[in-house]
Amino acid sequence: MSSTVLILGAKGRFGQACARAFVQAGWRVLGQIRAGSQAPTEPGVDWLAVDLSDTALAHAAQGAAVVVHALSPAYTVAAWRRSALPMLDAAIALAGPLSATLMLPGNVYNFGAHMPALLREDTPQAPTTPMGQIRVAMEERLAASGVRSVVIRAGNFFGAERGTWFDSVMVKDLRKGRVTYAGPAEVTLAWAYLPDLARTFVEVAAQRNECQPAEVLHFRGHELNPDDWRAVLTPLAIQQGWLEQDAVLKQATLPWPAIRIGALLIPTWAALLKMRYLWNVNHALVNDKLVTLIGAEPHTPLRSATLAALAALVDLGFCGHEAQHAPDVAALTRFTSCEETSS
Repeated sequence: MSSTVLILGAKGRFGQACARAFVQAGWRVLGQIRAGSQAPTEPGVDWLAVDLSDTALAHAAQGAAVVVHALSPAYTVAAWRRSALPMLDAAIALAGPLSATLMLPGNVYNFGAHMPALLREDTPQAPTTPMGQIRVAMEERLAASGVRSVVIRAGNFFGAERGTWFDSVMVKDLRKGRVTYAGPAEVTLAWAYLPDLARTFVEVAAQRNECQPAEVLHFRGHELNPDDWRAVLTPLAIQQGWLEQDAVLKQATLPWPAIRIGALLIPTWAALLKMRYLWNVNHALVNDKLVTLIGAEPHTPLRSATLAALAALVDLGFCGHEAQHAPDVAALTRFTSCEETSS
């Protein structure tokens, strides 16, 4: 009999990536989405259109050995302050009676603007933004809850549908021969290809009984700077006929001065501005503990991961469809809007 996993927020990009990975690994997958929302066409998932506050969800989740918290508030400080901890509390309240392991995707916000270049699980956390403080509070509450839990910390997401920096900002003008980046060329950041991270969640879930009661693990992923991205994107753009042979993609810079002005009126821009330091500080995640637990970390080579990420964007023409235009994405106002949220 296969193990059962309940994914909260299974309609979001991370939730769908996890659902797909757990199905492929032979798990029974329950995917929670908001009441009244349309279920994705993801084969092998039993969709539960039930809000977190509905007692029917606990009944429907009976038998789940793992609960994945894939919910996220809108990307504003006010939304995080209002919803992040209540969402986590609801997940804890579900996982406890099930005797399930609660798994949470973490990020590097906890470490703040003065974080070292190499981040380990025991690196001191010194958040310098409201979102970082909230992430610390979430992990502290999870560890103190008495529910068995695993936090898997990762870098910037890319791949698996729309709504990440990669598709919303970086490659939106790829057909015009340029990429847009938010930070300086010399800074290397941690990036997480979502299908690899989702597979990691599956492999850790399979080894959950070997974890500490409140485990924290780091997912290394890819360590990339703007030149690394241009090196992999340039031949793909040439292959598609968007660049002349031997040409190089131009690099555009995110218009931070305009964002600073717009942040006075647009809460999403204000949140982005507070997190700008992430693009200016070298950081990578050390995954020794993860490798000890599961062996080699799931890792798709960058060219293959990038090609697959572009293929998911049908507008870019990597799926055998004739591309008519670059993706119609209002990058900053819609950033992170694809996450599934629930009351």
